[in-house]
Amino acid sequence: MSPSPASPAPLYAAADIHGHRTEFRDALREAGLTGGDGDWTGGRARLWLLGDYVDRGPDGIGVIEDVRRLAEQAADAGGRVGALLGNHEVQLLAAHRFGTAPVPGWSQPGGFHGGWARFGGQERDLRRLTSDHLAWLAALPAAVLVDDHLLVHSDTTQYLELGTGIAAVNHAAATALADERPGAWLEFSRRMSSRGSFRDARSTDPGDPVARMLDALGGTVLVHGHSTLTKHFGIPSEHVREALRYAEDRVVAIDGGVYEGGRILLTRLA
Repeated sequence: MSPSPASPAPLYAAADIHGHRTEFRDALREAGLTGGDGDWTGGRARLWLLGDYVDRGPDGIGVIEDVRRLAEQAADAGGRVGALLGNHEVQLLAAHRFGTAPVPGWSQPGGFHGGWARFGGQERDLRRLTSDHLAWLAALPAAVLVDDHLLVHSDTTQYLELGTGIAAVNHAAATALADERPGAWLEFSRRMSSRGSFRDARSTDPGDPVARMLDALGGTVLVHGHSTLTKHFGIPSEHVREALRYAEDRVVAIDGGVYEGGRILLTRLA
């Protein structure tokens, strides 16, 4: 008798940690993915983090270091910790690269540094960036398909402006982060910061945005962060307990708005 196939490894996702390192560690421990010492105990489990590790909270660099450490530990155990690029990583990298220089076509005082600070940038994160951090951030993919789940940071169809297909989108993102022109960075940042494309989507509507994304990039369910359940979906912070499925259950929003008094929603997808 041939051995039965191994059951699929559990799949989890979380988004928008925003420097809240303690809350992130608590969520991992509560899900059984780490132990009391913060080390990986999830075995073959897969965990994907959907961007925005920095800004708004007290220790964005600490979050990055935790994610990188857990990725190594999970790989050793046969599991996976993966990370996507968020708009706040783009803004942080732009602030580091261009500083306060004026940006053509943008009237923001202080250039990219001024815009990054206005949207929650923390000087201590910027000061603590190392060459290793910069290389890790610049290599993050913008989208990934895991089983039948399309994982992205932002709830926007602007990913389709980068390309058709996961590989094309990620190549375009890497190219944008390697560009030396501030205008290219501004355009890419605006695309990554877009939101709200799927809120009223219906499968019967012509040009249905959810179908456009899934048809182009794959999957049957789209999972995103970026737009908080607290502010953008109107759920009071004390009522944020689980991810929100919407658009006929084809989209899952998992940003619990930790910096708005909500929580990190470490969500089991499969």
